[in-house]
Order: sequence, then C-alpha cells, then structure tokens
Amino acid sequence: MDELARESDDPLAIDAARAVIDRAREELRAGADPGDLAARLREELASARRPTLRRVLNATGVIVHTNLGRAPLPAAALERALEAGRSYSNLEYDLAEGARGSRQDHVTRILRRLTGAESAIVVNNNAGAMLLALAALAEGREVLVSRGELIEIGDGFRIPDVLARSGAHLVEVGTTNRTRAADYERAVCAETALLLRVHQSNFRVVGFTEQPTVAELAAVAQRHNVPLLDDLGSGALLDLADEPTVRGALADGADLVCFSGDKLLGGPQAGIVVGRAELIEKLRRHPLHRALRIDKLGLAALEGTLLLYLEPERALREIPVLRMLHEDASIVRARAERLAAAVGGEVEETVGRVGGGALPLTELPSFACAVDEALATALRTHEPPVIGIVRDGRLLLDCRTLADGDVDEVAAAVRACR
Repeated sequence: MDELARESDDPLAIDAARAVIDRAREELRAGADPGDLAARLREELASARRPTLRRVLNATGVIVHTNLGRAPLPAAALERALEAGRSYSNLEYDLAEGARGSRQDHVTRILRRLTGAESAIVVNNNAGAMLLALAALAEGREVLVSRGELIEIGDGFRIPDVLARSGAHLVEVGTTNRTRAADYERAVCAETALLLRVHQSNFRVVGFTEQPTVAELAAVAQRHNVPLLDDLGSGALLDLADEPTVRGALADGADLVCFSGDKLLGGPQAGIVVGRAELIEKLRRHPLHRALRIDKLGLAALEGTLLLYLEPERALREIPVLRMLHEDASIVRARAERLAAAVGGEVEETVGRVGGGALPLTELPSFACAVDEALATALRTHEPPVIGIVRDGRLLLDCRTLADGDVDEVAAAVRACR
C-alpha cells in the first residue's frame, strides 16, 4: 500500500485507478473475482506509458508489408536520421553562403545523378507527390488518364479522388483492358494540361489487353506541347524483374516521374518527383509544397538510403528490401531449419511476396518454420510481437522476411508462449 501511496503522486494514477475500479465493479456484478487490484493498477500505469508504435518481427514472407511499416530502413539511413535529430542541422541553411537554403538541396543532386533527371523535389509520400503535381500543373484544366489506370490502392486511395482534390478535371480515355496512344491523341484539346500514366503496380490485367508505352505517350505529349507525368507507384532505382525503373521512364520521354521512398527504393516514407527543371520549379513554388514537405528525419533517412545506391552492390547488401528480394532460397531455408530445430517445428516450403503493391505476380521461393496455430495470438501479443501466417491449421513463420539475427528472438518467443 505504501507503494500505491507513492504512485498516487503519479499524474496518471487517478485515471488508471478509475479504469481499474470500473472494470472490477463490472466483474463483481458478473460474479467474477477481480483479483489483486494493486497489481492491476501497476499494470494499468505501465500500459499507459508503453509506446503503441512498436517493433515487430515480420514472419509473414511479405517484404514491403504495408501494415507492418513497409520497408525496414538500412543502418546508414538510421544513422543519418539519428545525427539529424539529436542536434541542430543545416536543414534550410546554406553553410557556404551563410543564408537561408532549401531542404530540397540535400537530395536533389543525388537524385539527379541516380535517375538522370534535371531536377527533383521530395514531399511526405507519393500520394502527396501526385496531389502536388496535379495541383501545380493542371488545376482547373483537364488530365487524360486511361480507364485501365484509374486504380484504387490501400485504404481506399483512388486516383480519381486525388485528381478531384487537386482541382484538375479527369478525362478518361480508352477502355479498361485496351488503351492506345491514339486514344490520347483524339482526346487532347485546348483544355488539356497533362497526360497522366499510372503504373499498374498492385495488379495486372491479362488476356486481351493493350497499353501504350511511355515512349508512345511521350510522343503524343510532345506533339501537343503538354507534359507527361508517369506515376510509378513503388518506384525502382535498380532493375527488379519487370518493374519499370525511374531512369528508364525518364529516358523514354516522361517529363515527370513520381514514386515512393518506402517501397522498392527501401527508404523512409517519401514522395519523390524527378524530371524537367521548369516543371519541378512549379511544384516547388506551389502553396501545397509547404503543407506536404518532408520532415528533417525523413529527409536525412532518405539521403542515407540514396547514398547507398551510388554503389549498387552495396545497396543490394545493405538495403533490407533489396537483400530480401535477392536472397537465395538456400539461405532462407537454412534460416528456417535453424528456427525449426530451436523450437521443434517443421520446415515448410512456401512462397514469399514483394508486397506494397509492387510486382504483384512475382513469387519468391521461401521456407517457413511451421508451429501450432494456437501460438498465433500469444506471439502477436508477445514482446516483441511476432507476426506469422495462419494456414491449414498451422502458424507459418516465413524466414524470407526474418534476418539472421531475428531467428533467436523468434525462437525465444515461441518457447515463452508455449
């Protein structure tokens, strides 16, 4: 009780005590014993201080898992964010001139080098990048989009809605499964401000289909003197299966390309737009830019990630998303065997996924440690939580999305939850 008296000075103690007492009364009315109220108060206070955004161990086999924080950051990105966050920085200060600078300068040069673009701008996410580009270049005017690209991605995000919020007017061309460059050509008029191409990053239409290439659309845009904006969604700076690269889109004639920082690029949440300098300048000067701009920690982490791409082999080793994408199945199997041996589970061959809407048809050969399905809830509420996949009465702990150093932690969690 003395300890409880000391806890009464805690600013959270009164609310915590009320919550404990209210639950105890409900249990008493239901004929249940509420147990040790002092212990429950201590747990209530601890819970009030416990962060809700927590590290989890991803054993789902989905690499860019949108519910689990998307891309885990490389060590170099974390170091840059820590350095920028622990002290003051030259975020918007030109050290050479001793005057106000731009936060965009910290990544523009390296993005130009990596993509071949004339200029670049970074905002808080790719939806923001799209909104800014449409508002800056097409407000009050028409944007031509193929019907087959009017997509919806996670959490109800729809391209037509973003167009409407930007103030641009959507003009649909072609059909769901077949759109040609000639469809855009016929639709262009004096009110056309922009041609928009949206990469089908999270689905594929197969069968009787046709889509114009970036080069074909660029030719239409150039003939009518309107820009072509290519939204790559996930984006890729290196060749990854059949995913288009940012450099390739620009080389094929796109005037602007926008993409995410936290998917295939493997960095923090960010929306990146690269392309023609005069168009980027319009985005920079638009009032929405300030509302959507990236913060200093995200910017530092993005710079740290991009610097790794200057040495592609190093990027493949040190950026977790790229490592998991390219890791040989034999290494994944060895990891699954080690985990199975530690917990008495069974190794099961399975299939990993890229996730994040990228490469939806790509299957990554993988291996999991299969344990009792009943462990799923206990592992999910363990510290740290372990998230697997329940399938056919068993919980699969897919080892493609676990690092070597995670195996012992997962094994300890499984043993603790039995």
